[in-house]
Amino acid sequence: MADILVTRQIPGPAIQMLRDGGHTVRANDEDAPLPRAELLEHIAGVEGVLTQLHDKVDAELMDAAGDQLRVIANYAVGFNNIDVDEATRRGIVVCNTPGVLSDATADIAWTLILGTARRAIEGDQMMRAGDFHGWGPNMLLGGDLVGKTLAIVGAGRIGFEVARRSIGWRMRILYVARSAHEDFETELGAERVSLDEALAQADYVSLHVPITDETHHLINADRLAMMKPTAYLINTARGPVVDEAALVTALQNHQIAGAGLDVYEAEPKMAPGLAECPNTLLLPHLGSATHETRDAMSALTARNLLAVLQGAQPPHAVNPDVAAARVADG
Repeated sequence: MADILVTRQIPGPAIQMLRDGGHTVRANDEDAPLPRAELLEHIAGVEGVLTQLHDKVDAELMDAAGDQLRVIANYAVGFNNIDVDEATRRGIVVCNTPGVLSDATADIAWTLILGTARRAIEGDQMMRAGDFHGWGPNMLLGGDLVGKTLAIVGAGRIGFEVARRSIGWRMRILYVARSAHEDFETELGAERVSLDEALAQADYVSLHVPITDETHHLINADRLAMMKPTAYLINTARGPVVDEAALVTALQNHQIAGAGLDVYEAEPKMAPGLAECPNTLLLPHLGSATHETRDAMSALTARNLLAVLQGAQPPHAVNPDVAAARVADG
């Protein structure tokens, strides 16, 4: 049986599932990241590690673990915290948790769309401060949704669910992707366009791309300038997809109507000035934060670990060829 490190306290059944599988679990019981020095110390000798987005899994950490490390299971759908190329070179399987958090993250995207469009946070703050002195015809005017245009940038599972939720508002749906997606077009009546076309036409732009060299600062000053002054930017993907400093300038200058963010470029920090922009709704990375979703992520992460340690193909491998090779080698 194997030693497994769990780098942070997590909800759900994962730890018990791993122990029921006969493995020894070294678990950080604190709901906080392990300091780097402690992470390097505790990972020594393990065959599997359950990591979080804040854990930098690079060559140094893999060296500290040792040659027996077989699997890195990220408790997230994203894996930009892991040097997947280095893990692949070493024959280490990298796993993630796609699918189980699509609905919850889509709901957060719609929380941001509705909250920014209808200026809900400003209204809440007005009430709490005792500044509501009665209805007025010009008070906190926001944006409509019915019949408006929604652009989905990144046509994966989450983007599809966000688009599907727009049907009730009878929205026109645009999507940006490298190739055509039949589900978007046949099920939702969506139209595939270029990013520049989407930005120019959309009333709401919702980002759902992974962070890569190509998508870093995909939304920059030039692209923000393409958007309508009445449009809203929504980001539940990864913070560095947006040039946050450029976004602050666009918000301050009313180049766009507002922005709803659940992720940040230098998370957990925000760009200077962002918190002072009233035309924003800012959430602390709540995309998957429901009891049911986090439990499902927990169980899936455990299944990924258990499968690799048992010599089987895991449910979700980021580098499936490495997983297949391990299965073939027995």
